[in-house]
Amino acid sequence: MAAQFGSRLRKGAATTAAAALAVAALSASQAPGATTGDTGRQANAGASTSAPDGAGAADGATGNSPYYTDLPPLNSPNPSASPTASSSSIGTAVSRGAAEAGIPATVLDAYKKAEAELRASKPGCNLPWQLLAAIGKVESGQARGGDVDAEGNTLHRILGPELDGNGFALIQDTDGGKYDGNSQYDQAVGPMQFIPSTWAWAGRDGNGDGVKDPNNVYDAALAAGHYLCRYGWDLSVQADMNSAILSYNNSQAYLNLVLSWYEFYRKGTHSVPNGTGTLPSHRSDGSTGSGSGSGSGSDGSTTKPTKTTPKPDEPAPSTPSTPTLPPTATDTVDHLEDAGTATLTAMAGGAFDKQISTRAETKADRIVAKIRVRFTIVGDTDATFAGGETVATVVTDSKGVAVAPALQAGEKTGDFTVHASVVGRTVKGVDYDATVTARAADTLALANATAPTCTPGGEFTDQVQVKATYQGAAAGKVAATATLVKSADDTSENDKGPYFKDADGNAVRTLTDLQTDANGLLTLPKLYADDTTGTFLLRITTTGGATLTVELTVAAAEPSSSPSPSASPSASASATASASPSASATS
Repeated sequence: MAAQFGSRLRKGAATTAAAALAVAALSASQAPGATTGDTGRQANAGASTSAPDGAGAADGATGNSPYYTDLPPLNSPNPSASPTASSSSIGTAVSRGAAEAGIPATVLDAYKKAEAELRASKPGCNLPWQLLAAIGKVESGQARGGDVDAEGNTLHRILGPELDGNGFALIQDTDGGKYDGNSQYDQAVGPMQFIPSTWAWAGRDGNGDGVKDPNNVYDAALAAGHYLCRYGWDLSVQADMNSAILSYNNSQAYLNLVLSWYEFYRKGTHSVPNGTGTLPSHRSDGSTGSGSGSGSGSDGSTTKPTKTTPKPDEPAPSTPSTPTLPPTATDTVDHLEDAGTATLTAMAGGAFDKQISTRAETKADRIVAKIRVRFTIVGDTDATFAGGETVATVVTDSKGVAVAPALQAGEKTGDFTVHASVVGRTVKGVDYDATVTARAADTLALANATAPTCTPGGEFTDQVQVKATYQGAAAGKVAATATLVKSADDTSENDKGPYFKDADGNAVRTLTDLQTDANGLLTLPKLYADDTTGTFLLRITTTGGATLTVELTVAAAEPSSSPSPSASPSASASATASASPSASATS
């Protein structure tokens, strides 16, 4: 795919080609660990066969849009300020060491905040903010030298060229022009140059305003961080970092260039006021940046070259012919079909036990192997694929079937959809309906050693505790209701006997909004008794239909037996009578 896309790139003049070679050579010479062969590309290609939106795709983060080729100073962030003789050449290193090390304050803050969030949410990724800074430099010149407001919103649009297939990838409009203002084709947008189709699933809210906007540097930096941290990549490992960078823009020259800036920023950076950052001047498509970001318009938008009409006596200028590319497997796909997916239902917090299977077919219903199918979760849900992503891309096997990663239900119940589509081609896809049901229990058991008892007007000494299970396992976070009912046959609320108390101390005999803990245990509030004696029933039910009836006894205390006297009257009388004769005789 990479080779195919490369052949579609605009063929520049000889000087442009020479400049590109110079960029690659200089980048490789500057970046420690940078690869000059295909090692990084191969590692990345391996990841793309099973991971969401793998590297090497023309519709990756940027759609492989053009980027700035200016290199950092060769020595350090603080070299001599004297310009070199070759500093005006395309692709050569700039000489403004201290200036180049300055990153606009809001942009720098966005990078560091993104690093902090990723260290908390994906600590195994080990994302350094300097990598975001390197990509931001190459993609947009640090948001055109910090052309942002204090909230991180770009003051002027930063757009890549129209991806109309004319020298670039062909990506028809996916956002209705919402982000790029183009309702016909997509364009890379914002400080980190996301194409709208990628932003749709990769976008993040980095500044907490409730909006995911690729034109906001906080949102874009956080989205780029999450994008680079996919597939379990550890960016402290060079091979993983290479793969992550290539997934952003699949070019060896791009990889080496980003690594060059990464190493430069690691040696030292400082904050500069917004709008005062240095601006790149050369781009990979051979055009000059002129300080206007990825687009050449005054507002950063892209303008097409002006066409020149030849005079009548002049021959029309020759136009380089574009080679006709042989059709790829993707070009032969006409539609997607369901490949026998079962009903998709899972309990909140659980895993779906069935996976989605989709088959790619030609117009003649022949299978198509080795093409990429994207699965996108759509709808108001917090369900994800295994790994926490909402988009996954899978390559079809020899039978033309792509099996999506296992779905994991969140806590939000209800229906959602998984949409399957062909990457790089607009054809009929497949929608799969999925449902997340509430957590449930199928069994309830009394956890108390004995049934609670109480005397009239008193307080039950033991709180009722029950254990909920589902298919033999503890059923945590299951909703439950407890009601003191009139009888086993009449489950309406009793108006006498035991009761609970509300927050104001009033008697209540029905409790709702109860929930088992993580171990499936439910401990009810204390129970109290009125003056009515007898046996009463407490009925507990849960989502899923589990029911338990507990008998509560209210009975008067049994009277205690009187203590025995030290001597009975008869015994005392006998003792007196027997003693009297002796006394009389003595006298």
